[in-house]
Amino acid sequence: MRGKQITPRKILPDEKYNSEIVTKLINYAMQDGKKATARTAVYNALEDLSAKTKSDPVEALEKAIDNVRPAKEIRARRVGGANYQIPVPVAERRQLYLALSWLIDASRKHRGGKPFWQSLSGELFAAYNNDGDAIRKKEDMQRMAESNRAFAQFA
Repeated sequence: MRGKQITPRKILPDEKYNSEIVTKLINYAMQDGKKATARTAVYNALEDLSAKTKSDPVEALEKAIDNVRPAKEIRARRVGGANYQIPVPVAERRQLYLALSWLIDASRKHRGGKPFWQSLSGELFAAYNNDGDAIRKKEDMQRMAESNRAFAQFA
């Protein structure tokens, strides 16, 4: 039997934009505990994104994240000796986590000698325009969920 669910910790909004999503992005971008470096990179990326989109940086970030959020994902479930990939709806918090982690992973993958903030800005701009690796990852997941829709009865 499962234990009781823990209550999620309250995330404090960041100092510059007063946004919890920016704080989460900073925390996911952080490596080896270097939060100041991650904060600088995220702020530079948001300023660059704001210049590219000619809009508020937090609104542009939220639109990019909304474009990357998956609606369904697949979970493996064992039924009668066979493993089935069952499509399930994604919880709101997990949607945000997946979107941010896909954006960060895509940015790290495509650095190519550029600073991290430039590749993050490029990936955010691509996601803002419904393009880029993070969007492709979301579409792959949606496609897998759609192709396994017949197994939704096992959920």
